[in-house]
Amino acid sequence: MHRMRSLVALLGGLVLSGCSLSHPHYVAPDVQVGQPAFRRALEAHTLATPVGGNRVQILVNGDEIFPAMLAAIREARRTITFANFIVEDGPSARAMASALAERCRAGVRAHILLDAVGSSGMPREYRRLLTDAGCSFAWFHSLNPFALKRINHRNHRRILVIDGRIGFTGGTGIGGRWEGDGRHADHWRQTDVRIDGPAVRLLQSAFAENWRDATGMLLGGDAYFPEIQSRGDLEVQAIKSSPASGAAEAYLLFLLAIDGARSSIYLTNPYFVPDDAMADALVRAAGRGVRVSVVTAGATHGILDLFVHKASQAHFRRALKAGVKIYEYGPALLHAKTLVVDDQWVSIGSANLDNRSFALNNELNVVFVDRGLASRLTTVFREDLRFARAVEDDEVRQGLNGMFYLTLLPLRDQL
Repeated sequence: MHRMRSLVALLGGLVLSGCSLSHPHYVAPDVQVGQPAFRRALEAHTLATPVGGNRVQILVNGDEIFPAMLAAIREARRTITFANFIVEDGPSARAMASALAERCRAGVRAHILLDAVGSSGMPREYRRLLTDAGCSFAWFHSLNPFALKRINHRNHRRILVIDGRIGFTGGTGIGGRWEGDGRHADHWRQTDVRIDGPAVRLLQSAFAENWRDATGMLLGGDAYFPEIQSRGDLEVQAIKSSPASGAAEAYLLFLLAIDGARSSIYLTNPYFVPDDAMADALVRAAGRGVRVSVVTAGATHGILDLFVHKASQAHFRRALKAGVKIYEYGPALLHAKTLVVDDQWVSIGSANLDNRSFALNNELNVVFVDRGLASRLTTVFREDLRFARAVEDDEVRQGLNGMFYLTLLPLRDQL
């Protein structure tokens, strides 16, 4: 049934994708990452105002992510908002459903929003458990044959907010494949973030937007948007993009950061399928002496992942010739979506480096300027290199023509 629903969504995308996947060839301003002018430019073009007073914890792989989420849920006293693209079966999914249900029975108002395509394989018993406990449950863009355009627009955001004060985001799904240490076959290598402080209202705002779209309900009041005192000294920008606003914000986030780099770029992303303008930005960065290193997925999960992998490889040769270092992660399924620029600027979120994320999906990325967080993610990047292989130009030259695979990208039920 899960595969059949996904196929319906893919066929809908075939009809509707053609007019949605292009961007103007933007010319970026000459502003450098880390400088006030760059922050103001990013704010202007992504509509994301920095919010100070936060503390942040990087969470690497399911071994760190799920215990932190479950602990936060169990401490909820007033509200929980939870959105995810994919919820499957597995110990973590059962534990999360049970924890959410327990909190609802205790009187906490919980709102659960799952994507109708990505989470179509969730066991029905989970929904019954949640609704019987009094949780509010909704599907995002159910598969309606009379609303084909909506089928192609998915909610790819991952959001968990507790009492409006503690928030989690990144790219993690919920289920057995997402558990573990990111080093074993058939599991995901993932990076998320926990935020404590006033910037949590930005994550709550992104959830409220999608909940409004799905249900018509407007969330508000102190239980959802409390006044939060400073919890640290870190500023956070939350960049949300969606088809309703043209979906350009996630695209401009990456483009501005790459063009603003002056010394180093460490990009981790499962789907390395940049359009011409994004590819030009990476080539320009390498040409001005920036050390550009990319870790992308090597292992694949099923035939559709294989298509995306081949499409990624079609973009490798030009980048390699320009001096970009590309590595394919091997032992597990890479799914982390992080970017570290000039040892100080960090992005973590849900956006893939492809046209679905840039033109069709609802996405959410958070941005920090902090050398400590940058150092932590750089260490994670270098650790991943121990489990990755360098891509060589010779093997790419002999590869298949990627244009065939690129035609399939708008249709993919992506993770």
